[in-house]
Amino acid sequence: MQCPIQPGASFAYRIILRGGGHALVARAQAHSDFGRATVHGAIVIRPRRGSAYPFLKPHREIPIILGEWWKGDVRQLLADALHTGGEFQPSDANTINGQPGDLFPCSRDGTFTLSVEHGKTYTLRLINAALANEFFFGVAGHRLTVVGTDASYVKPFTVDHVFIAPGQTVTALLRADRALLRNTRYYMTARPLSTNPLVLLDNSTATAVLEYTDAAPPTAPRLRSLASATHPARVPRRVDERMLVTIAVNEIACAPDEHCQGPRGNRLAASLNNVSFEAPRDTNILGAYYHHRSRKAGGVPGAEFPSTPPLLFNFTADNLPPELRLTARGTRMKVLEYGTVVEVVLQDTAILGTESHPIHLHGFSFYVVGTGPGNFDGDRDPAGYNLVDPPYQNTVVVPRGGWTAIRFRATNPGASMAAVCPFSTYAKFQFSWLLFCVALLVVGVWFMHFHFELHMVWEMDTVLIVKDGNGAEEKMMPPPPGMPRC
Repeated sequence: MQCPIQPGASFAYRIILRGGGHALVARAQAHSDFGRATVHGAIVIRPRRGSAYPFLKPHREIPIILGEWWKGDVRQLLADALHTGGEFQPSDANTINGQPGDLFPCSRDGTFTLSVEHGKTYTLRLINAALANEFFFGVAGHRLTVVGTDASYVKPFTVDHVFIAPGQTVTALLRADRALLRNTRYYMTARPLSTNPLVLLDNSTATAVLEYTDAAPPTAPRLRSLASATHPARVPRRVDERMLVTIAVNEIACAPDEHCQGPRGNRLAASLNNVSFEAPRDTNILGAYYHHRSRKAGGVPGAEFPSTPPLLFNFTADNLPPELRLTARGTRMKVLEYGTVVEVVLQDTAILGTESHPIHLHGFSFYVVGTGPGNFDGDRDPAGYNLVDPPYQNTVVVPRGGWTAIRFRATNPGASMAAVCPFSTYAKFQFSWLLFCVALLVVGVWFMHFHFELHMVWEMDTVLIVKDGNGAEEKMMPPPPGMPRC
Protein backbone atom coordinates (compact mmCIF):
# COMPACT_ATOMS: atom_id res chain seq x y z
CA MET A 1 0.00 0.00 0.00
CA GLN A 2 2.44 2.56 -1.27
CA CYS A 3 3.01 4.84 -4.22
CA PRO A 4 4.18 2.89 -7.25
CA ILE A 5 7.83 2.53 -8.17
CA GLN A 6 8.42 5.06 -10.94
CA PRO A 7 9.63 4.10 -14.41
CA GLY A 8 13.39 3.65 -14.42
CA ALA A 9 13.60 3.75 -10.62
CA SER A 10 14.28 0.96 -8.11
CA PHE A 11 13.14 0.12 -4.61
CA ALA A 12 14.50 -2.56 -2.26
CA TYR A 13 12.20 -4.58 -0.01
CA ARG A 14 13.35 -6.46 3.07
CA ILE A 15 11.02 -9.39 3.72
CA ILE A 16 11.22 -11.35 6.98
CA LEU A 17 10.04 -14.92 6.50
CA ARG A 18 8.51 -16.38 9.64
CA GLY A 19 6.28 -19.34 10.33
CA GLY A 20 8.49 -22.19 11.51
CA GLY A 21 8.89 -25.10 9.17
CA HIS A 22 6.36 -24.05 6.56
CA ALA A 23 7.53 -24.91 3.07
CA LEU A 24 4.98 -23.63 0.64
CA VAL A 25 4.61 -20.98 -2.03
CA ALA A 26 3.73 -17.30 -2.12
CA ARG A 27 3.14 -14.94 -5.01
CA ALA A 28 4.92 -11.75 -5.91
CA GLN A 29 2.98 -9.41 -8.15
CA ALA A 30 2.54 -5.82 -9.12
CA HIS A 31 -0.59 -4.06 -7.83
CA SER A 32 -0.43 -0.97 -10.01
CA ASP A 33 -3.64 -0.90 -12.06
CA PHE A 34 -3.57 -4.04 -14.24
CA GLY A 35 0.19 -4.43 -14.13
CA ARG A 36 -0.09 -7.77 -12.39
CA ALA A 37 -1.49 -9.23 -15.62
CA THR A 38 2.14 -9.79 -16.58
CA VAL A 39 4.32 -8.71 -13.64
CA HIS A 40 4.17 -11.65 -11.25
CA GLY A 41 6.22 -14.58 -10.07
CA ALA A 42 6.64 -17.18 -7.35
CA ILE A 43 8.50 -17.27 -4.03
CA VAL A 44 9.03 -20.84 -2.83
CA ILE A 45 9.72 -21.28 0.88
CA ARG A 46 11.36 -24.54 1.91
CA PRO A 47 11.68 -26.01 5.44
CA ARG A 48 14.34 -24.50 7.63
CA ARG A 49 17.44 -26.58 8.29
CA GLY A 50 16.69 -29.41 10.65
CA SER A 51 12.98 -29.35 9.76
CA ALA A 52 11.18 -31.60 7.31
CA TYR A 53 8.09 -31.69 5.17
CA PRO A 54 5.03 -33.23 6.88
CA PHE A 55 4.87 -35.55 3.87
CA LEU A 56 7.37 -37.62 1.89
CA LYS A 57 9.99 -35.35 0.35
CA PRO A 58 9.22 -35.00 -3.38
CA HIS A 59 11.70 -35.66 -6.17
CA ARG A 60 11.29 -32.13 -7.56
CA GLU A 61 9.03 -29.09 -7.30
CA ILE A 62 7.60 -27.14 -10.22
CA PRO A 63 5.85 -23.75 -10.18
CA ILE A 64 2.62 -23.80 -12.18
CA ILE A 65 1.40 -20.23 -12.75
CA LEU A 66 -2.09 -19.81 -14.18
CA GLY A 67 -2.70 -16.54 -15.96
CA GLU A 68 -4.33 -14.66 -18.82
CA TRP A 69 -3.14 -13.07 -22.03
CA TRP A 70 -4.44 -10.18 -24.09
CA LYS A 71 -3.56 -9.21 -27.63
CA GLY A 72 -3.90 -5.54 -26.69
CA ASP A 73 -2.30 -3.27 -24.12
CA VAL A 74 -4.00 -4.08 -20.80
CA ARG A 75 -3.43 -0.53 -19.55
CA GLN A 76 -5.32 0.84 -22.54
CA LEU A 77 -8.06 -1.76 -22.13
CA LEU A 78 -8.51 -0.62 -18.53
CA ALA A 79 -8.55 3.04 -19.58
CA ASP A 80 -11.20 2.31 -22.20
CA ALA A 81 -13.39 0.47 -19.70
CA LEU A 82 -13.12 3.29 -17.19
CA HIS A 83 -13.87 5.86 -19.88
CA THR A 84 -16.98 4.11 -21.23
CA GLY A 85 -18.21 2.64 -18.00
CA GLY A 86 -18.66 -0.65 -19.81
CA GLU A 87 -17.34 -4.16 -19.28
CA PHE A 88 -13.62 -4.77 -19.30
CA GLN A 89 -12.63 -6.84 -22.33
CA PRO A 90 -11.94 -10.44 -21.31
CA SER A 91 -8.59 -12.00 -22.08
CA ASP A 92 -7.90 -13.61 -25.45
CA ALA A 93 -6.46 -16.75 -23.86
CA ASN A 94 -5.79 -18.36 -20.52
CA THR A 95 -2.29 -19.60 -19.85
CA ILE A 96 -0.22 -22.14 -17.95
CA ASN A 97 3.30 -20.85 -17.29
CA GLY A 98 2.83 -18.17 -19.91
CA GLN A 99 1.52 -20.40 -22.71
CA PRO A 100 -2.12 -20.97 -23.76
CA GLY A 101 -1.33 -24.48 -25.03
CA ASP A 102 -1.73 -26.38 -28.26
CA LEU A 103 -5.43 -25.53 -28.63
CA PHE A 104 -4.12 -22.14 -29.77
CA PRO A 105 -1.95 -21.89 -32.93
CA CYS A 106 0.20 -19.18 -31.38
CA SER A 107 1.48 -21.61 -28.74
CA ARG A 108 2.16 -24.83 -30.62
CA ASP A 109 5.93 -24.41 -30.48
CA GLY A 110 5.94 -23.24 -26.88
CA THR A 111 3.39 -25.28 -24.95
CA PHE A 112 4.73 -25.82 -21.44
CA THR A 113 5.91 -29.40 -20.93
CA LEU A 114 6.58 -30.93 -17.51
CA SER A 115 9.00 -33.84 -17.77
CA VAL A 116 8.56 -36.56 -15.13
CA GLU A 117 9.85 -40.06 -14.42
CA HIS A 118 7.65 -43.00 -13.58
CA GLY A 119 7.36 -43.78 -9.86
CA LYS A 120 8.51 -40.39 -8.58
CA THR A 121 6.49 -37.74 -6.72
CA TYR A 122 6.48 -34.08 -7.73
CA THR A 123 5.30 -30.97 -5.89
CA LEU A 124 3.21 -28.63 -8.01
CA ARG A 125 3.29 -25.04 -6.68
CA LEU A 126 0.03 -23.75 -8.14
CA ILE A 127 -0.53 -19.99 -8.33
CA ASN A 128 -3.55 -18.28 -9.83
CA ALA A 129 -2.12 -15.01 -11.15
CA ALA A 130 -5.14 -14.23 -13.36
CA LEU A 131 -6.97 -10.93 -13.03
CA ALA A 132 -10.53 -12.23 -13.20
CA ASN A 133 -10.70 -16.01 -13.61
CA GLU A 134 -11.15 -18.76 -11.07
CA PHE A 135 -9.70 -22.00 -12.43
CA PHE A 136 -10.22 -25.72 -12.21
CA PHE A 137 -6.83 -27.41 -12.67
CA GLY A 138 -6.14 -31.09 -13.25
CA VAL A 139 -3.83 -33.60 -14.92
CA ALA A 140 -5.36 -36.28 -17.14
CA GLY A 141 -4.90 -39.82 -15.82
CA HIS A 142 -3.50 -38.63 -12.48
CA ARG A 143 -4.77 -37.47 -9.09
CA LEU A 144 -3.50 -34.59 -6.98
CA THR A 145 -2.91 -34.68 -3.22
CA VAL A 146 -3.39 -31.21 -1.75
CA VAL A 147 -0.99 -30.54 1.14
CA GLY A 148 -1.11 -26.76 1.49
CA THR A 149 -2.69 -23.49 0.53
CA ASP A 150 -1.51 -19.90 0.84
CA ALA A 151 1.76 -20.79 2.61
CA SER A 152 0.09 -23.02 5.21
CA TYR A 153 -0.13 -26.80 5.43
CA VAL A 154 -3.46 -28.62 5.39
CA LYS A 155 -4.45 -32.17 6.18
CA PRO A 156 -3.70 -34.00 2.91
CA PHE A 157 -6.60 -35.03 0.69
CA THR A 158 -6.58 -36.48 -2.84
CA VAL A 159 -8.76 -35.20 -5.68
CA ASP A 160 -9.07 -35.39 -9.46
CA HIS A 161 -8.73 -31.62 -9.78
CA VAL A 162 -8.30 -28.51 -7.64
CA PHE A 163 -10.16 -25.20 -7.63
CA ILE A 164 -8.07 -22.07 -7.24
CA ALA A 165 -9.20 -18.43 -7.13
CA PRO A 166 -7.22 -15.38 -8.30
CA GLY A 167 -4.45 -14.66 -5.81
CA GLN A 168 -4.61 -18.08 -4.21
CA THR A 169 -1.79 -20.60 -4.02
CA VAL A 170 -2.14 -24.37 -3.67
CA THR A 171 0.60 -26.92 -3.06
CA ALA A 172 -0.26 -30.36 -4.44
CA LEU A 173 1.66 -33.62 -4.82
CA LEU A 174 1.53 -35.50 -8.09
CA ARG A 175 2.54 -39.15 -8.15
CA ALA A 176 3.86 -40.08 -11.60
CA ASP A 177 2.28 -43.53 -11.64
CA ARG A 178 1.21 -43.41 -15.30
CA ALA A 179 -2.28 -44.71 -14.75
CA LEU A 180 -2.75 -45.35 -18.48
CA LEU A 181 0.38 -47.30 -19.31
CA ARG A 182 0.00 -47.04 -23.09
CA ASN A 183 0.44 -43.26 -22.97
CA THR A 184 3.57 -41.24 -22.32
CA ARG A 185 2.01 -37.75 -22.54
CA TYR A 186 -0.96 -36.34 -20.62
CA TYR A 187 -2.75 -33.03 -20.70
CA MET A 188 -2.61 -30.56 -17.84
CA THR A 189 -5.57 -28.22 -18.15
CA ALA A 190 -6.88 -25.04 -16.55
CA ARG A 191 -10.47 -24.04 -17.25
CA PRO A 192 -12.23 -21.01 -15.73
CA LEU A 193 -15.44 -21.11 -13.74
CA SER A 194 -18.26 -18.82 -14.83
CA THR A 195 -20.81 -18.06 -12.13
CA ASN A 196 -22.39 -14.89 -13.52
CA PRO A 197 -23.80 -15.16 -17.06
CA LEU A 198 -23.91 -11.34 -17.30
CA VAL A 199 -20.14 -11.00 -16.91
CA LEU A 200 -17.98 -11.39 -20.01
CA LEU A 201 -15.51 -14.23 -19.52
CA ASP A 202 -12.79 -15.88 -21.53
CA ASN A 203 -13.84 -19.50 -21.04
CA SER A 204 -11.05 -21.05 -23.11
CA THR A 205 -9.11 -24.00 -21.71
CA ALA A 206 -5.37 -23.57 -21.23
CA THR A 207 -3.31 -26.71 -21.74
CA ALA A 208 0.17 -27.93 -20.90
CA VAL A 209 1.74 -31.37 -21.20
CA LEU A 210 2.98 -33.84 -18.61
CA GLU A 211 5.47 -36.12 -20.35
CA TYR A 212 7.21 -39.26 -19.10
CA THR A 213 10.87 -39.06 -20.11
CA ASP A 214 11.57 -42.68 -19.16
CA ALA A 215 8.67 -44.24 -21.02
CA ALA A 216 9.20 -46.37 -24.09
CA PRO A 217 6.93 -45.63 -27.06
CA PRO A 218 3.66 -47.60 -27.09
CA THR A 219 4.89 -50.56 -29.14
CA ALA A 220 4.74 -54.32 -28.90
CA PRO A 221 6.86 -56.09 -26.25
CA ARG A 222 10.60 -55.66 -26.72
CA LEU A 223 12.08 -57.90 -29.40
CA ARG A 224 14.64 -60.53 -28.37
CA SER A 225 16.45 -62.99 -30.60
CA LEU A 226 16.27 -66.75 -29.96
CA ALA A 227 19.92 -66.89 -28.85
CA SER A 228 19.86 -70.68 -28.95
CA ALA A 229 22.45 -73.28 -29.94
CA THR A 230 21.01 -73.50 -33.45
CA HIS A 231 20.29 -69.77 -33.70
CA PRO A 232 23.11 -68.10 -31.75
CA ALA A 233 23.31 -64.42 -31.03
CA ARG A 234 26.90 -63.47 -31.75
CA VAL A 235 26.82 -60.00 -30.25
CA PRO A 236 30.23 -58.31 -30.48
CA ARG A 237 31.45 -57.39 -27.00
CA ARG A 238 34.48 -55.38 -28.10
CA VAL A 239 33.79 -52.18 -30.07
CA ASP A 240 36.44 -50.72 -32.39
CA GLU A 241 34.57 -47.73 -33.76
CA ARG A 242 31.92 -45.75 -31.88
CA MET A 243 29.69 -43.25 -33.62
CA LEU A 244 27.08 -40.83 -32.30
CA VAL A 245 24.86 -39.78 -35.18
CA THR A 246 22.26 -37.06 -34.71
CA ILE A 247 19.12 -37.10 -36.85
CA ALA A 248 17.45 -33.84 -37.78
CA VAL A 249 15.07 -32.15 -40.15
CA ASN A 250 16.77 -28.89 -41.06
CA GLU A 251 16.84 -25.87 -43.30
CA ILE A 252 19.30 -25.08 -46.10
CA ALA A 253 19.77 -21.43 -46.97
CA CYS A 254 17.88 -20.53 -50.11
CA ALA A 255 19.94 -19.33 -53.05
CA PRO A 256 19.25 -15.79 -54.29
CA ASP A 257 17.75 -17.07 -57.56
CA GLU A 258 15.46 -19.55 -55.82
CA HIS A 259 12.00 -18.96 -54.36
CA CYS A 260 11.97 -21.34 -51.42
CA GLN A 261 8.81 -21.87 -49.42
CA GLY A 262 10.29 -23.59 -46.38
CA PRO A 263 10.63 -22.05 -42.90
CA ARG A 264 12.06 -18.52 -42.85
CA GLY A 265 12.21 -18.55 -46.65
CA ASN A 266 14.71 -21.42 -46.70
CA ARG A 267 14.64 -24.89 -48.23
CA LEU A 268 13.67 -27.86 -46.06
CA ALA A 269 16.40 -30.47 -45.70
CA ALA A 270 17.43 -33.36 -43.45
CA SER A 271 20.77 -34.44 -42.08
CA LEU A 272 22.92 -36.90 -40.16
CA ASN A 273 25.47 -35.17 -37.92
CA ASN A 274 24.45 -31.96 -39.68
CA VAL A 275 25.51 -33.29 -43.08
CA SER A 276 22.85 -33.38 -45.77
CA PHE A 277 24.24 -36.06 -48.11
CA GLU A 278 25.02 -35.04 -51.68
CA ALA A 279 26.29 -37.56 -54.20
CA PRO A 280 29.26 -36.35 -56.26
CA ARG A 281 28.23 -34.58 -59.45
CA ASP A 282 31.14 -35.54 -61.72
CA THR A 283 31.67 -39.19 -60.81
CA ASN A 284 29.94 -42.09 -59.15
CA ILE A 285 30.94 -43.53 -55.79
CA LEU A 286 31.18 -47.10 -57.01
CA GLY A 287 33.32 -46.27 -60.01
CA ALA A 288 35.65 -44.12 -57.94
CA TYR A 289 35.99 -46.87 -55.39
CA TYR A 290 36.70 -49.54 -58.03
CA HIS A 291 39.59 -47.55 -59.46
CA HIS A 292 41.08 -46.04 -56.32
CA ARG A 293 40.70 -48.67 -53.60
CA SER A 294 44.18 -48.03 -52.28
CA ARG A 295 43.35 -44.47 -51.29
CA LYS A 296 42.18 -43.61 -47.77
CA ALA A 297 38.62 -42.69 -48.75
CA GLY A 298 38.35 -45.01 -51.74
CA GLY A 299 39.17 -42.20 -54.14
CA VAL A 300 35.71 -40.74 -53.65
CA PRO A 301 35.55 -36.93 -53.60
CA GLY A 302 34.58 -35.42 -50.28
CA ALA A 303 35.64 -35.66 -46.66
CA GLU A 304 34.95 -38.53 -44.29
CA PHE A 305 31.61 -38.66 -42.51
CA PRO A 306 32.05 -37.42 -38.91
CA SER A 307 31.75 -39.94 -36.08
CA THR A 308 30.22 -37.31 -33.77
CA PRO A 309 27.99 -34.28 -34.35
CA PRO A 310 29.82 -30.98 -34.89
CA LEU A 311 28.15 -29.47 -31.84
CA LEU A 312 26.99 -31.06 -28.59
CA PHE A 313 23.83 -29.58 -27.07
CA ASN A 314 20.64 -30.72 -25.39
CA PHE A 315 19.41 -32.56 -28.49
CA THR A 316 15.82 -33.07 -27.33
CA ALA A 317 15.23 -29.73 -25.56
CA ASP A 318 12.27 -27.53 -26.38
CA ASN A 319 12.80 -24.18 -28.10
CA LEU A 320 16.25 -24.87 -29.51
CA PRO A 321 17.95 -21.74 -30.91
CA PRO A 322 17.09 -21.14 -34.58
CA GLU A 323 20.72 -21.17 -35.72
CA LEU A 324 20.78 -24.94 -35.08
CA ARG A 325 18.27 -25.42 -37.89
CA LEU A 326 20.78 -24.72 -40.67
CA THR A 327 22.70 -27.50 -42.36
CA ALA A 328 24.71 -27.83 -45.57
CA ARG A 329 25.08 -30.42 -48.31
CA GLY A 330 28.24 -32.49 -48.43
CA THR A 331 29.67 -35.70 -49.89
CA ARG A 332 30.71 -37.35 -46.64
CA MET A 333 31.22 -41.12 -46.35
CA LYS A 334 32.42 -43.34 -43.54
CA VAL A 335 35.37 -45.61 -44.44
CA LEU A 336 35.76 -48.77 -42.33
CA GLU A 337 38.55 -51.29 -42.16
CA TYR A 338 37.46 -54.85 -42.87
CA GLY A 339 36.36 -56.58 -39.65
CA THR A 340 35.78 -53.38 -37.68
CA VAL A 341 33.12 -53.72 -34.97
CA VAL A 342 31.00 -50.60 -35.18
CA GLU A 343 28.55 -49.23 -32.63
CA VAL A 344 26.28 -46.49 -33.90
CA VAL A 345 24.07 -44.54 -31.51
CA LEU A 346 21.32 -42.85 -33.52
CA GLN A 347 20.00 -39.81 -31.67
CA ASP A 348 16.79 -38.00 -32.58
CA THR A 349 16.82 -34.22 -32.15
CA ALA A 350 14.15 -31.58 -31.62
CA ILE A 351 15.41 -29.43 -34.50
CA LEU A 352 12.17 -28.57 -36.34
CA GLY A 353 10.42 -31.09 -34.06
CA THR A 354 11.11 -34.56 -32.69
CA GLU A 355 9.75 -37.60 -34.51
CA SER A 356 10.46 -41.30 -34.88
CA HIS A 357 12.80 -42.35 -37.69
CA PRO A 358 13.08 -45.78 -39.35
CA ILE A 359 16.67 -46.45 -40.42
CA HIS A 360 17.80 -49.08 -42.92
CA LEU A 361 21.37 -50.24 -43.59
CA HIS A 362 22.18 -52.04 -46.84
CA GLY A 363 24.55 -54.98 -46.76
CA PHE A 364 24.29 -55.74 -43.05
CA SER A 365 22.04 -56.88 -40.31
CA PHE A 366 22.86 -55.39 -36.95
CA TYR A 367 22.13 -56.09 -33.30
CA VAL A 368 19.85 -53.53 -31.66
CA VAL A 369 21.56 -53.45 -28.28
CA GLY A 370 19.74 -50.52 -26.70
CA THR A 371 17.11 -47.84 -26.99
CA GLY A 372 15.82 -45.13 -24.70
CA PRO A 373 14.23 -41.70 -24.30
CA GLY A 374 15.95 -38.34 -24.21
CA ASN A 375 19.63 -37.74 -24.80
CA PHE A 376 21.99 -40.71 -24.92
CA ASP A 377 24.28 -40.80 -21.89
CA GLY A 378 27.53 -42.56 -22.77
CA ASP A 379 28.39 -43.11 -19.12
CA ARG A 380 25.03 -44.45 -17.97
CA ASP A 381 23.03 -45.94 -20.84
CA PRO A 382 25.45 -48.67 -22.04
CA ALA A 383 25.01 -50.38 -18.68
CA GLY A 384 21.45 -51.19 -19.79
CA TYR A 385 22.39 -52.68 -23.15
CA ASN A 386 21.08 -56.13 -24.04
CA LEU A 387 24.20 -58.05 -25.12
CA VAL A 388 22.61 -61.49 -24.56
CA ASP A 389 19.67 -61.79 -26.94
CA PRO A 390 19.10 -58.49 -28.79
CA PRO A 391 17.11 -58.57 -32.05
CA TYR A 392 19.08 -58.92 -35.28
CA GLN A 393 17.60 -56.52 -37.82
CA ASN A 394 18.38 -54.44 -40.87
CA THR A 395 15.75 -51.77 -40.18
CA VAL A 396 15.04 -50.23 -36.80
CA VAL A 397 12.98 -47.31 -35.53
CA VAL A 398 14.71 -44.57 -33.58
CA PRO A 399 12.07 -43.40 -31.05
CA ARG A 400 10.74 -39.88 -31.06
CA GLY A 401 12.90 -37.73 -28.84
CA GLY A 402 15.14 -40.70 -28.02
CA TRP A 403 18.00 -42.89 -29.21
CA THR A 404 18.79 -46.37 -30.49
CA ALA A 405 22.16 -48.16 -30.39
CA ILE A 406 23.15 -50.77 -33.00
CA ARG A 407 26.25 -52.95 -33.40
CA PHE A 408 27.61 -54.81 -36.42
CA ARG A 409 30.87 -56.20 -37.75
CA ALA A 410 31.99 -54.69 -41.08
CA THR A 411 32.81 -57.94 -42.87
CA ASN A 412 30.72 -57.60 -45.99
CA PRO A 413 32.29 -56.55 -49.30
CA GLY A 414 29.27 -58.33 -50.81
CA ALA A 415 26.13 -57.45 -52.71
CA SER A 416 23.55 -54.71 -52.69
CA MET A 417 20.91 -53.48 -55.07
CA ALA A 418 21.20 -49.87 -53.93
CA ALA A 419 22.57 -47.31 -56.34
CA VAL A 420 24.71 -44.21 -55.94
CA CYS A 421 25.44 -42.01 -58.93
CA PRO A 422 26.04 -38.36 -59.85
CA PHE A 423 22.85 -36.37 -60.19
CA SER A 424 23.48 -32.83 -61.29
CA THR A 425 19.78 -32.30 -61.83
CA TYR A 426 18.79 -33.91 -58.52
CA ALA A 427 18.29 -30.74 -56.53
CA LYS A 428 16.64 -28.83 -59.35
CA PHE A 429 13.91 -31.03 -60.73
CA GLN A 430 12.10 -34.16 -59.61
CA PHE A 431 14.21 -35.31 -56.63
CA SER A 432 14.09 -38.69 -58.35
CA TRP A 433 16.02 -41.57 -56.88
CA LEU A 434 16.10 -43.06 -60.37
CA LEU A 435 19.08 -40.81 -60.95
CA PHE A 436 21.04 -43.04 -58.59
CA CYS A 437 21.80 -45.20 -61.57
CA VAL A 438 24.71 -47.54 -60.77
CA ALA A 439 23.60 -50.79 -59.18
CA LEU A 440 26.01 -51.84 -56.43
CA LEU A 441 26.14 -55.53 -57.25
CA VAL A 442 29.36 -56.77 -55.69
CA VAL A 443 30.93 -53.95 -53.75
CA GLY A 444 31.78 -52.76 -50.26
CA VAL A 445 29.85 -49.52 -50.74
CA TRP A 446 26.70 -49.51 -48.62
CA PHE A 447 23.84 -47.07 -48.40
CA MET A 448 22.47 -46.11 -44.93
CA HIS A 449 19.28 -44.14 -45.15
CA PHE A 450 15.99 -43.35 -43.46
CA HIS A 451 12.84 -44.96 -44.70
CA PHE A 452 10.62 -41.91 -44.87
CA GLU A 453 10.75 -41.09 -48.56
CA LEU A 454 10.54 -37.37 -47.95
CA HIS A 455 13.52 -37.56 -45.60
CA MET A 456 15.47 -39.44 -48.28
CA VAL A 457 14.56 -36.71 -50.75
CA TRP A 458 15.85 -34.21 -48.19
CA GLU A 459 19.12 -36.24 -48.07
CA MET A 460 18.98 -37.88 -44.63
CA ASP A 461 21.45 -40.60 -45.56
CA THR A 462 25.12 -41.47 -45.93
CA VAL A 463 27.40 -44.18 -47.36
CA LEU A 464 29.58 -46.73 -45.57
CA ILE A 465 32.62 -48.01 -47.45
CA VAL A 466 34.09 -51.33 -46.21
CA LYS A 467 37.69 -51.79 -47.32
CA ASP A 468 39.11 -55.13 -48.50
CA GLY A 469 40.30 -57.71 -46.03
CA ASN A 470 43.18 -60.15 -46.46
CA GLY A 471 41.34 -63.35 -47.40
CA ALA A 472 40.17 -64.26 -50.89
CA GLU A 473 36.53 -63.92 -49.84
CA GLU A 474 37.22 -60.67 -47.99
CA LYS A 475 37.88 -58.65 -51.12
CA MET A 476 35.53 -56.79 -53.39
CA MET A 477 34.89 -58.64 -56.63
CA PRO A 478 35.70 -56.98 -59.94
CA PRO A 479 33.02 -55.06 -61.82
CA PRO A 480 30.52 -57.37 -63.54
CA PRO A 481 30.24 -57.37 -67.35
CA GLY A 482 28.00 -54.68 -68.74
CA MET A 483 28.28 -52.45 -65.70
CA PRO A 484 25.84 -49.58 -66.49
CA ARG A 485 27.11 -46.07 -66.79
CA CYS A 486 25.41 -42.95 -65.50
